[in-house]
Amino acid sequence: MDDLTTVAGQVTELAYALDTFYFLVMGAFVMWMAAGFTMLESGLVRAKNTAEILTKNVGLYSIACIMFMLVGYTIMYPSDASNLFLQFGDGVLGRGDNSAEDVLASGGDIYYSGLSDFFFQVVFVATAMSIVSGAVAERMKLWAFFAFAVILTAFIYPIQGFWNWGGGFLSTNFGYFDFAGSGTVHLCGAAAALAGVLVLGPRKGKYGPNGQINAIPGCNLPLAALGTLILWLGWFGFNGGSELKVSDVGEANAVALVFVNTNMAAAGGLVFALLLSRLWFGKADLTMALNGALAGLVAITADPLSPSPLVATMIGAVGGLIVVASIVMFDKIRIDDPVGAISVHGVVGIWGVLAVLFTNGDATAVGQIVGVVSIFAWAFGVSFIVWYLLKLVIGIRVSEEEEYEGVDISECGLEAYPEFTSASE
Repeated sequence: MDDLTTVAGQVTELAYALDTFYFLVMGAFVMWMAAGFTMLESGLVRAKNTAEILTKNVGLYSIACIMFMLVGYTIMYPSDASNLFLQFGDGVLGRGDNSAEDVLASGGDIYYSGLSDFFFQVVFVATAMSIVSGAVAERMKLWAFFAFAVILTAFIYPIQGFWNWGGGFLSTNFGYFDFAGSGTVHLCGAAAALAGVLVLGPRKGKYGPNGQINAIPGCNLPLAALGTLILWLGWFGFNGGSELKVSDVGEANAVALVFVNTNMAAAGGLVFALLLSRLWFGKADLTMALNGALAGLVAITADPLSPSPLVATMIGAVGGLIVVASIVMFDKIRIDDPVGAISVHGVVGIWGVLAVLFTNGDATAVGQIVGVVSIFAWAFGVSFIVWYLLKLVIGIRVSEEEEYEGVDISECGLEAYPEFTSASE
């Protein structure tokens, strides 16, 4: 009997180690998405703004890690759900990890390291902030952006994240379903980005006085394509890791389905965005294709487990169609988003949350709509106030001369491609 107990304990510990390892690897995949956002945005802006984009992305990732450790994680996952704020003693700073005795005594309820959960969650926070970076590119002051990153990663994101994943009202009272964050991550980041773009205004020369829309092409489309493929790869961690477990047959099969559906949704989004751009513009627009793939990924993120691969492909395809129409629409109403982030993550994020109604019988229209409205209202409203206060206190936009010369020089004091610019001559 003692031998059986020992063997059972070893199996439990082995399963714990496997699930923890899987969780950490999936978190590392999501961290790699930071490289994807960095490359995508760098490729879609002009060369004179590249170094600042790079600085923003490595900076926001680091800020997100620190602020989520200090404040955000405890807000999002408090020990007492009735007390949302600052339980530092129970946060990641004061929390030890699980002992073997606790794991064995839990009866399977504890199946991965607590710190692996923190690591996985913190890279999600950085993803939400990365969405903001591209939308405000080429005209925002670097340190104003970093100041906003502190607020979003410490408070704005964790509070609405608590509503869904931490035991808050969306999940407990309304049955809101959002598996990996079409709303909680992507809509939140896009709403914050939209608020910033409205306060900031468009780039100089983007819109003419008579309603014309002037294209401002990016400097490096191969880099943008690389960034998209990196994000595609990282998304397997984003969605796959959200299953949280892989150590039994049922969970392993679920993870496999999540991976397949994630991949198929991206493929569907890219193909249908490409087809629509060909029909609409007469050309196969690469930037629309890239955004179509990302739109498919955002769309399936709310529920990558319930649909069949064919249905997942169609969910992604609808996302690809939506993103093309949305990017055109935002240009028509003179909202300047250099990389299409608001459309990809916001408009398609809403579609992803609502698409759950077609695939998951446990989801309700009331719950999903309340989730969308609550997340958007919170993230947009608070972000607008923060952006406006930053505008009043320190200013958020570079001067017209600095924008013309490129923010690389004014904000970073260097250029990404000095040998190709007139400034080096």
